[in-house]
Amino acid sequence: MAQNFHQIAFTDAVKALQTEHGSRNSYERMEKFNVVDGLSENEMGFIANRNSFYLASHGANNFPYVQHRGGPTGFLKVLDKHRIGFIDFTGNKQYITVGNMATNNNVALIMVDYPSQSRLKIYAKTEIVELQDDPALFATLDLGEYKFRPERMMIFHIEAYDWNCPQHITPRYTAEEIKIALQPQQDYIAKLEEENKRLADKLKEAGIN
Repeated sequence: MAQNFHQIAFTDAVKALQTEHGSRNSYERMEKFNVVDGLSENEMGFIANRNSFYLASHGANNFPYVQHRGGPTGFLKVLDKHRIGFIDFTGNKQYITVGNMATNNNVALIMVDYPSQSRLKIYAKTEIVELQDDPALFATLDLGEYKFRPERMMIFHIEAYDWNCPQHITPRYTAEEIKIALQPQQDYIAKLEEENKRLADKLKEAGIN
């Protein structure tokens, strides 16, 4: 990889706007020095804990297409510091994203951790792998008892990535995260209810209503 995210993202038109609005000098310094070769442990951990991401592809009609992809936590797996991938399960069978990848395998991914207001952006090149072509890869990506039918595998060869600022990310929580957060309160309520029942039983035994 060893590319700077901004070298890909900042086209001449983008740079012209940065110059006009006074941010070009600082971003130019970032282009020179923020070059990384592959994912670090920080990015790997972040990706491994996602249960969804947004995937942008580019069609032959010159229009982009953005799709939400989701699954159980960890469905998007880190294969090594340059590759991530997942099993593409049967959906509505429109095949817009896969069709776009047939003519242009350049994609962009955005992953968001809403509770921590963190956002990771990735540029990648996609490789479509048929299920029967690489059983070992399928075994690595397999989600076990996940109920949906697999159609293919998508591997993303990472070109560059960058962390986005947390501005305007509204914290959101899954039902499971809310359940975990409220568990101490539920345990405390259950303890009080048990204590109330014990005291009520003692009063009843003493003939006090």
